[in-house]
Amino acid sequence: MSTVSPSADLTRQTAANLATAIASREVSAVEVTRAHLDRIEAVDADVHAFLHVSGEQALAAAAAVDESLQRGEAPASPLAGVPLALKDIVVQQGVPTTAGSKILEGWLPPYDATVTQRLVAAGIVILGKTNLDEFAMGSSTENSAYGPTRNPWDLTRIPGGSGGGSAAALAAFEAPLAIGTDTGGSIRQPASVTGTVGAKPTYGGVSRYGVIALASSLDQVGPCARTVLDTAMLHEVIAGHDPRDSTSIPQPAPNVVDAVRRGQSDGVAGMRIGIVKQLGGDGYQAGVSESFAQAVATLTAAGAEIVEVDCPHFEYGLAAYYLILPSECSSNLARFDAMRYGLRVEQRPDGTLIESAEQVMAATRGQGFGAEVKRRIMLGTYALSAGYYDAYYGSAQKVRTLIRQDFERAYEQADVLISPSSPVTAFAIGEKVDDPMAMYLNDLATIPGSLAGIPAMSVPSGIASDTGLPVGLQIMGPALGELPMYRVAAAFEAAYLAEHGTLVPDLAPALEGAK
Repeated sequence: MSTVSPSADLTRQTAANLATAIASREVSAVEVTRAHLDRIEAVDADVHAFLHVSGEQALAAAAAVDESLQRGEAPASPLAGVPLALKDIVVQQGVPTTAGSKILEGWLPPYDATVTQRLVAAGIVILGKTNLDEFAMGSSTENSAYGPTRNPWDLTRIPGGSGGGSAAALAAFEAPLAIGTDTGGSIRQPASVTGTVGAKPTYGGVSRYGVIALASSLDQVGPCARTVLDTAMLHEVIAGHDPRDSTSIPQPAPNVVDAVRRGQSDGVAGMRIGIVKQLGGDGYQAGVSESFAQAVATLTAAGAEIVEVDCPHFEYGLAAYYLILPSECSSNLARFDAMRYGLRVEQRPDGTLIESAEQVMAATRGQGFGAEVKRRIMLGTYALSAGYYDAYYGSAQKVRTLIRQDFERAYEQADVLISPSSPVTAFAIGEKVDDPMAMYLNDLATIPGSLAGIPAMSVPSGIASDTGLPVGLQIMGPALGELPMYRVAAAFEAAYLAEHGTLVPDLAPALEGAK
């Protein structure tokens, strides 16, 4: 049975449909890749999702998939030949990697990250590298040294951060799949405000080898797409143990695709779903709260038992996170010292040569790092300094333990927990750029899950009645609880489709530059 009609716009298809059509040779991987490269050329001048497009490399990879199929060989994976956008904090051999920072401008990695290796081995076609807040520090993709990415739903608004480039590439139909990284919500929050799907696996579920570190105890790579099934299929490609990452969980990847199939067929009958008392109410936009209430009603109608759970230490999560993250980033970013990578400033503004290595380092870091990176390095260095370590970093780690215990008690009452993914829909570019605290509050709902290391994801829950922009539903599973998380996500998506006749990503407006 044909999965893609001859007249279909290939960029509007799901990854699962494209993979089936490529495997059955109804359409070639080269045709699919070229369609997405054409779409990037048509709209990315407005969206700015990509920092680098690997056109020739992508077409060569797609041609290799087609040639393999023509020889009668089995596809390398269920996603062979499908294009993908790679966040520019994951290294790819010989392809410019900047982490959104001037300090890495011109750097070509000499190796592939484990995630990159697994994508290539699976026959997935990497289109290019996507924009992000510098070193993944931000909630709006306005902190990129290469300019902001714009939300395809409204080009005057932010696409979330730090993975705004990957999320915008999906929402603009420039790619059906993307890779993100989530430290405090950088997959889930962009997914929420762009109407796409993004999952953060259990900490250690996907290798961080070859991913430029921000905060090592929080960073997690994850899959992004426009449907839950596509997200699950990509999850299975990148997950699994990696001996080169000491934090990698020594277990096989969970069978999340089967969990999605079960959610689509069996729904959530008999499951207990917990609403977190502290993740709602004051501070949440009216349209977001309304959409969340409708999502709860949808899950209830689908057969779930809804319970309210109390997590009293969540209110300290934001403060703890913004001590732990800067502390770890101040250590991790010490490696960018002008000696090993990218930028090196050897002259003063008057043209005279700088004499010492320490002065070259100071000048390079001063010129190469942006304001938000410098702010967090200074905060972290102060929090780790002698006499303050126990008072700040040590206390924050104790709060982290209390939050983890809150989750453990909550999962005694519920199979998964839910909340809005973001307290607000996409705000205007520049609206919060001078108010760091207001910006940090955008990750209010996602940070507790990051501190606890549990799996969590965002699926579109509808359109906010007050702004007309997408809203996300966050689903959080217990540690290693990806299966119930994906099951609930798939059941909710299926119920939403049955109720509304279309999914949220398909409602994204056409862009003027599109052909």
